[in-house]
Amino acid sequence: MSKLSRTQLINALTTLGTYLTKPDEELKNIIATERQHNAWFTTGNVTKAITAIGNTLTPDELEEWLNKYDLDKNTSVKKIGLILAGNIPLVGFHDVLCVLVTGNHALIKASGQDARLIKFILQKLVNIEPAFANQFTFVERLENFDAVIATGSNNTSRYFEYYFGKVPHIIRKNRNSVAVLSGDETEAQLHNLGHDIFDYFGLGCRNVSKLLVPKDYNLTFFFESIEPYQPIIDHHKYNNNYDYNKSIYLVNGEKHFDNGFLLVKEDARWVSPLAVLYYEYYGDIQSVEDTINRESDKIQCIVSALPLKVQSQVVDFGMSQQPGLVDYADGVDTMKFLTEL
Repeated sequence: MSKLSRTQLINALTTLGTYLTKPDEELKNIIATERQHNAWFTTGNVTKAITAIGNTLTPDELEEWLNKYDLDKNTSVKKIGLILAGNIPLVGFHDVLCVLVTGNHALIKASGQDARLIKFILQKLVNIEPAFANQFTFVERLENFDAVIATGSNNTSRYFEYYFGKVPHIIRKNRNSVAVLSGDETEAQLHNLGHDIFDYFGLGCRNVSKLLVPKDYNLTFFFESIEPYQPIIDHHKYNNNYDYNKSIYLVNGEKHFDNGFLLVKEDARWVSPLAVLYYEYYGDIQSVEDTINRESDKIQCIVSALPLKVQSQVVDFGMSQQPGLVDYADGVDTMKFLTEL
């Protein structure tokens, strides 16, 4: 189905990957100025997102990924409407990539929070391989599409279901990630867990918003291990959320822990507010596995060193925000969806 051969695809995407991990002055300027358009998109976070994508676009990873699918299964080009999220930089790139490598045409409704980066990087891809030029269009309104992949909140998902329910679709809702601790973690492991909590200020669905800990777990060692992340409080928007949630807990007399840049509160819910981390005690691993499997539609991934028998993806400490090409959002195989249209 693809106009490009597998070799051409891999060569072009590998070249793009190298460019993203070794940006030129033009890309460095885009990275440095992105915070002027979105205050959450700091230079460090944009660099982190671009590098993470670049690191997946290697010959070996691309070969392993693409070999799982028959890219010539369909013979007609489908128009795939994409509604991209904008919570973290380039969060919608993987969906666009899937459409491109399957030889389909992407109708891209970019988020107003993250429109510049995706346009810039796709233009770079066209410069590398001009055949991609006719495979995507940025639109303000989706029309004349054969299928839709839409990412949004629980509220917008109802809107998406109403408007796109009659065509093949993938519609994603809110999800969060969870860390399951045994109490035997090292300082290094808990420090790496800080990345899962604080990277991108905790705005991503792969960010850990809750800890599941054994009974009598002492949070002191956890707080000591994440202390190096203290500078996050210097970001004004994060600080505003921290101050707001702290004032709510104080006024309401709600018990919580506070280390000066993160509020930690015992709570049965999965989704914590920004600058807040929930925790909940568990009795045994079986109960943890049962709970996670029962609530799997709310969970993006699990961070743990334990051999958990769960449906959700389990990743090591510090790795939640570094998904590979086969780590599909919500566990739904986007490539399988596209190749079987």
